[in-house]
Order: sequence, then structure tokens, then C-alpha cells
Amino acid sequence: MRNATIITTLVLSMGAGAQGPMDISLRQAMALAATQSYAVRTSVLEAEKANKRINEVMAIGLPQVNASASLANWIEVPIQVVPNFFGGEPKLLEAQFALPWAANAGIRLDQLLFDGTYIIGLQATRELRKQSEEELERAAKDAQLQAAKSYFAVLAADEGARLIDETVPVLERSLRESEVMVENGFMESTDVDRLRIEVANMRDQRLIFQRQAELARNMLRFVLGLPANTPLRLTDALDKLMEDPEETNLDKTPFDLNQHVDSRIAGTIVRLQTLQMRKEKAAYLPTLNGFLSHQQQYNDLVFQPIDGEIPWFPASQWGVGLNVPIFSSGMRSNRVAQARIGLEQAEVNREMTEQRLRLEYDQRLSDVTTAQALFNSERERLRLSKSVFERTSVKFTEGVASSFELTTEQNNYITIQQNYINRIATLVNARAELRRALDRF
Repeated sequence: MRNATIITTLVLSMGAGAQGPMDISLRQAMALAATQSYAVRTSVLEAEKANKRINEVMAIGLPQVNASASLANWIEVPIQVVPNFFGGEPKLLEAQFALPWAANAGIRLDQLLFDGTYIIGLQATRELRKQSEEELERAAKDAQLQAAKSYFAVLAADEGARLIDETVPVLERSLRESEVMVENGFMESTDVDRLRIEVANMRDQRLIFQRQAELARNMLRFVLGLPANTPLRLTDALDKLMEDPEETNLDKTPFDLNQHVDSRIAGTIVRLQTLQMRKEKAAYLPTLNGFLSHQQQYNDLVFQPIDGEIPWFPASQWGVGLNVPIFSSGMRSNRVAQARIGLEQAEVNREMTEQRLRLEYDQRLSDVTTAQALFNSERERLRLSKSVFERTSVKFTEGVASSFELTTEQNNYITIQQNYINRIATLVNARAELRRALDRF
């Protein structure tokens, strides 16, 4: 219900897209990806196809009704030679036993009365439906993971551009003041040239972050299944998401292996393989079929099926057919053996999946712990570097620091800014991967 409300809000927002950009939060982006992403839409179609296959299997045991009709006309009626039963000459007589016109119309009902493989197949349809639902659930959660990563990538690039925007005015102010000092003879032009180079470098770096943000938006549109020209405006602030208790406490969330969708899919595959083996064993049982048929036949010298002298003659029949398998030269036993091997493979796959999920959880938990520690350290370095850069800029304006010292601190500040953005990206991606490992989307 909550996702439905979110998606309804997004649809209304998209309808108003002609008047402005589409506002979208992180939760809305994940909800939209879970229904509209290309991968999910493909999985929905696969689930629908699986349901049709299930209905096809179920229909095998339901009544099958077929109608048939035929019309034949002998251009030359065949002649057969028979002994002269009347005696005398000639000893052989020529006779025609067919009429030139023959028509037939009938209807037949077939009903499967007993088939062990069909009974097992009905049991398997429930597991097949469950498997298609679980596969769709996994596709939706993978899409949510990609949507979260893409959303954070946009925010991280925007944060990088914002930090550059804070630095450029400081350098531009120092550049203007330096140009005045050069005109008055209090500073060499070399110092001003250094500052011009650094200002140009900062503007280039801002352009890089802006381009990265646009590319990240393009990826977000693709993940959400939106047209490439859809304007987006992200409503969640990066710092708010970074400090969200649901995100910061994610490493304290218990890991439940049995509820993980990958573990459930592996268990479903084992049950399906078990039913497959039972189905192959059921092939040793006899099968019983029943039928009921009715037909009308017409024969005449001329074709007058409605108002002719010769009427249509009816024929009706019912019966049952029993098929008892006796000997198949090892075909059935080999099929059972293959199904048994398939079951063993499914059990190995389930065990491997469980171990992989535990390993992934431990790895993602370690990644989040490490990324959080590195982010905290880098955030403190960014604060200190910014403070040093601003003090050096003031000293440079006062003539206490040289342009070389200012550019050195400015380069250090840029490097730490880039490292800070990388730490943000690493942390949010690690949290998203941990959420996927916990299956908490």
C-alpha cells in the first residue's frame, strides 16, 4: 500500500512534468525502480509467461473437445473384381462399392482419468508459481539497489560541485586583490599568474563534477525506466541521508538467512527437483484415458446433403484406454537417475547459496565499518584543510604568505575534497550493498 501511494504520487508528478522537473526522493526512486525499471518489466513478462505455462499444464487434465469434418468426391469411382457368387459366366464380376460423394462430421471428447505424472505436475505448478514470484521479487530488489546507488551518485557529484563553488570565490577574491597589489608594485606578476592558473583549475574541476552529476542523472533515469530527456530534481539532501538513523544503524540489523530471497529461491529449486524426480518415478504407473465421440456420415450418388433422398447416418461411441508401461530399455530408469542427480545439484546449489549469502553479509558489514571510519577521518581532514586554506588566503592578502603557499594549500584542499567525495560514494555504496545482503529493500 505504501509503495502504491508513492507510485501514484510519482505518476501525478510525471503528468505535471511539462511545467517543471520531476521531484523524486530516494524512497520514491526505489519504489519506481521496483515497478518501472527495464529489468523488472522483463521479469513481470517472464512471470506472466510462467503463469500461462502453469495454466497449460493444468489444462492437460481437463476435458479436451475436438471437432472434425471431411468431404470427398470420387472423380472416378474405383472398380473391384469379385468372384461371381451367382454362378455361370463370367466367373469374375466388376463392382463399385463406393459412392461418388462422401461426407463426415464429428465431435470427440477426451478426458484424462489417471496419470501419475500429471498429479505430480499439478503439485509442481504451485512451486513454479512461487518461483516466478520470487524471481520477480529479486529483480525488483536488484533494481532498487541500482536506483539507490544512482541516486547517491548524483548527490555525491552535486556535493563535489558545491564544495568547488565554495572555494572558487575565495580564490577569485585573492586574485582581484593580488592584481591591485601588482598594479601598485607590492607584488610580482608571477604570483598573480599562479592564482589565475589555480582559478582556472578550480573552474575546470567544477565543470567535471557537473558533468559527472549529469551522467549520474542519465543513469538514474535509465535505472528508473524513464525517458532520457525527463528532467529530475532530487529532493533528499545528502547530509540528511548520510545521518539517517535507518542508514547509520544498518550494521546493527540482524541477518536472517531464511528470509533472504536468494535463499528462498534456492529452496524452491530443491522442491521443484524433488517433484521432478517423483514425476519420473510416476512414469512407471499406468495411464487411463476416456473418450466419447459422435459423428454423422453421408454418402450419395449426387451431392445433396440437405434435401437429398439419402439422410445423414449417426454413430456414437464411448470407451476407455489403459496404457501399462512394461519395458522401455532403461529409458525411464535413466530419466529417474538424471532427476536424482538434478536434485543433488539443487541441494549443492542451496548449500552454496547459503554460504555465499553469509560470506557476502560479513564482507558488506566489514565494508560499511571500514567506509564509515574512513569517511569520518576524511570529513575531519576536509574541515581542517578548509580552515588552513582560508587562513592562508587571508595571510596572502595581507602579504604574510606567498602565492606558492596559497596554491600549495589550495591543491591540498582540492585533493582532500576529491577524496572526501570518493569516501562519500564508497560509504553510500557500501550501505546499499549491505542492505541488499540483508535483503532489506
